Amino acid sequence: MPEPGLTGVLVRFCRELRRAGLAVGTGDVLTYCVAMTPLDATDMVDLYWAGRATLVTRRDDIATYDEVFRRFFLDAANPVPELVTITARTAAQAEAVLAIPETEQAGEEREDQTALGWMASDVAALKHKAFAACTPEELAAVQRIMARIRLTPPRRRTRRTTAARSGRIPDLRRVVRESLRLHGEPAELYWRQRKARLRPLILILDVSGSMADYSRHLLQFAHTARHAAGRAAAGRVEVFCFGTRLTRITRELAHQRVDPALEAAARTVVDWEGGTRIGQSLDTFVRKWGRGGLCRGGIVVICSDGLDRGDPEVLALAMERLARLCHRIVWLNPHKGDNRDFRPSTLGMMVAAPHIDLLLSGHDLASLEELAQTLPVLN
Repeated sequence: MPEPGLTGVLVRFCRELRRAGLAVGTGDVLTYCVAMTPLDATDMVDLYWAGRATLVTRRDDIATYDEVFRRFFLDAANPVPELVTITARTAAQAEAVLAIPETEQAGEEREDQTALGWMASDVAALKHKAFAACTPEELAAVQRIMARIRLTPPRRRTRRTTAARSGRIPDLRRVVRESLRLHGEPAELYWRQRKARLRPLILILDVSGSMADYSRHLLQFAHTARHAAGRAAAGRVEVFCFGTRLTRITRELAHQRVDPALEAAARTVVDWEGGTRIGQSLDTFVRKWGRGGLCRGGIVVICSDGLDRGDPEVLALAMERLARLCHRIVWLNPHKGDNRDFRPSTLGMMVAAPHIDLLLSGHDLASLEELAQTLPVLN
């Protein structure tokens, strides 16, 4: 059974459902509590689906359940009366996460355990807190939340068509075929629409010393991007790292679990937290992979602060060539922060700026979520 504090919250939630008209009996409440025992009580997804699977028996009650769940757990004006206190070992590995309910630390320390309290109304504060300003406990929460990001890959419409219920292109072949079945009298119009194909998504991440506070989180986002959209999309996502030279780490991030994947990437990248040569690295990408068609029609996301120690002419030429090869270039600069009037001040950013289609920050969870929401519309 879950801890007493959590049990009380679950019982009160079931009481609210009963007041809203759902037939929730004592046995259902016990089943809900048992179902939450092996799950993560800090995760709104676990709370929601465990309750929906054990407390909802009629399809008509789903809308009511959703409304009560949202009001009870997520309504900031009426927060959960008590903290849902979860005991977690300090050594509990930074097991990925990036979308838990709003959180608030409320800890009382024991010997080798730390009590973390999570409240559904405080995750917004963590999402808008820069990675560099987070405590170790908050970084562990950030990693867990990040694993929950669901990224929809960008798509493009091809010239090929497929059958559809409606559209602007008539399916003449099917119309004629059906009319022959009906002795030459067409009874219905059939339509076709253009197929959608996944665009390549290329992530080029700066792992130099100046990006040390952000490198791991950007790598974890890249891992999420490879695995969040399924096997078909994973083959269209490529990941590269650079410091003084470019390294392809797509194969290393293929591991399903994030920690082994990042360990494999760290062993492969030999210039971690070293110098920065953005222009030379991008020129290598264009010459070795870009011209071969890897980024043709794709979205290239470059994550860097723009502190380049190389020749600015090399960077300018590489960005110009890259812009001609790909569909869009998105640049994440942590120094932008939440400043909407940000103007590049480093030489590397000023050289690259004319070729950038979209500039985001990437310094906190909210900015990474903004990137995830923006990618599907870059069609």
